[in-house]
Amino acid sequence: MDAIYNLKQVLLSNHDFTTSLVSNATDFSTSPLTYFAMHLVSSLLVVGAAFQAVLGLPDPLHEKRHSDIIKRSVDSYIQTETPIAQKNLLCNIGASGCRASGAASGVVVASPSKSSPDYWYTWTRDAALVTKLIVDEFTNDYNTTLQNTIQAYAAAQAKLQGVSNPSGSLSNGAGLGEPKFMVDLQQFTGAWGRPQRDGPPLRAIALIGYGKWLVSNGYADTAKSIIWPIVKNDLAYTAQYWNNTGFDLWEEVNSSSFFTIAASHRALVEGSAFAKSVGSSCSACDAIAPQILCFQQSFWSNSGYIISNFVNYRSGKDINSVLTSIHNFDPAAGCDVNTFQPCSDRALANHKVVVDSMRFWGVNSGRTAGKAAAVGRYAEDVYYNGNPWYLATLAAAEQLYDAVYVWKKQGSITVTSTSLAFFKDLVPSVSTGTYSSSSSTYTAIINAVTTYADGFVDIVAQYTPSDGSLAEQFDKDSGAPLSATHLTWSYASFLSAAARRAGIVPPSWGAASANSLPGSCSASTVAGSYATATATSFPANLTPASTTVTPPTQTGCAADHEVLVTFNEKVTTSYGQTVKVVGSIAALGNWAPASGVTLSAKQYSSSNPLWSTTIALPQGTSFKYKYVVVNSDGSVKWENDPDRSYAVGTDCASTATLDDTWR
Repeated sequence: MDAIYNLKQVLLSNHDFTTSLVSNATDFSTSPLTYFAMHLVSSLLVVGAAFQAVLGLPDPLHEKRHSDIIKRSVDSYIQTETPIAQKNLLCNIGASGCRASGAASGVVVASPSKSSPDYWYTWTRDAALVTKLIVDEFTNDYNTTLQNTIQAYAAAQAKLQGVSNPSGSLSNGAGLGEPKFMVDLQQFTGAWGRPQRDGPPLRAIALIGYGKWLVSNGYADTAKSIIWPIVKNDLAYTAQYWNNTGFDLWEEVNSSSFFTIAASHRALVEGSAFAKSVGSSCSACDAIAPQILCFQQSFWSNSGYIISNFVNYRSGKDINSVLTSIHNFDPAAGCDVNTFQPCSDRALANHKVVVDSMRFWGVNSGRTAGKAAAVGRYAEDVYYNGNPWYLATLAAAEQLYDAVYVWKKQGSITVTSTSLAFFKDLVPSVSTGTYSSSSSTYTAIINAVTTYADGFVDIVAQYTPSDGSLAEQFDKDSGAPLSATHLTWSYASFLSAAARRAGIVPPSWGAASANSLPGSCSASTVAGSYATATATSFPANLTPASTTVTPPTQTGCAADHEVLVTFNEKVTTSYGQTVKVVGSIAALGNWAPASGVTLSAKQYSSSNPLWSTTIALPQGTSFKYKYVVVNSDGSVKWENDPDRSYAVGTDCASTATLDDTWR
């Protein structure tokens, strides 16, 4: 009876698809028609396979038929959709994009949709993720159009960093947390979920990718003069504000976000290495990155999945965590669990839980555990009544393609008690253990996971309109496209997943050497120094080097070496009071208490009334300073004269400490 019921479901679903195909046939260009015809033939083969199942066809042969059908369908879709996605993505980037008229040069527009919903803005996060995709494509295959796009983006971001906005300004870095701007690079002043702290680290990651290409091709001076000043501001923001709550990538929850924390760790790790490659340094990166990674582990639930945001009104099962895995994928890091690599046991267990949590939608009828399903943001979503998203469904596929790449590279697969449920959905006979590439179990897992991944792409294909356009969402019952049209992030997600399926992976970001946890977690931060990035004109003819270029070797400390100066002040305070350090330099607010640096009372006790903060200051910096107590009503009490004074050393030391007492 089960086989007959399944056959009925196949016939009904393909009747709907066939009707749609016929009714829309006149709208198809040759290439999309080829794809849809392929999908129809594949669907008929599925029906045939269902009859075979009724007649008792052996399961392995049935599974082989199914995987071959899905593969052919996805092959055809990717071949058709790739040029469409590439064109539509670039259409959404100013100033010359075909759908970006009015946007400034280098501005990545979220969507050309200007009403219901209005996405005619540039989000720092979305723009960075899209640009990272462009950088990956460019570094894999040199292309002047993509290079010009990346360079225009860098120039636009240099300007945006200096735009004061409702989140703040560049003077203390707070303005870097502003989530979105007008497409003409002006501030957006409407009500919004701000700040959002994933933008600066993601922008740093995207620009570092291009900076690394410049260095490796002999243009280290250009990387240092144009890319590094922008990246340096974002790294300073990340080291200073990582432990402050902010709105998540869906702009709904003001909390600590797994996605943001992981991006922050990666940015500081990769930023430190990039700084050295251009003859600079990032002491704050080295000091803070391990602490962020330590905190990142706290998002893991004993129930076997990532709690994506620390709030008590959601389950925490969120595609946020899958996006975290793919955007922190390092092909040289194996299946490392601490950095949540795609093939780690925790990432795979989490993949199952997140996907399974959204199987209740109508479009997922009959898609039981182990079968690909349409995936949205999270099960409790109410935006547009909650639906699958193209980028979310593609992310589910991409994580699996990443995993397969690493398993093939290392020649083995390890199944642990944590990941066992994920694997058993696909290969029921599997048990815990390590399987080498010579084993039949290894082959069975590779084939099953690849087919599973293809299934997610096939769902996206099924609900892609005939013109290849990708919106933000598709209806949870009918599959019709919903919300913003031509979502730039959707196109980037498709191209990224297609690349991973083809075995094209991004360069390593150093995860394998930055995955050790400190003995204990600390919420330490480093207040940064910020400066406007003024150099934005790239030299002409930045072409690939004909021979391998060795980056310059740094001797001694960099000319712009920063020292982590800790200010310790002992002062007795009352509840509601805070202590700040202010001084004669911009990093200390130029004597303005409102712009001074707030000290932390985490070590404060009645017997040891210690307030403390750490600030990254360039070596050789001389300044005067004082401490102030800020009362709950905003009034300020200054300590007595005279001004204190200090000069940061020039001996390449990485830290310095000032122990002061209120006077």
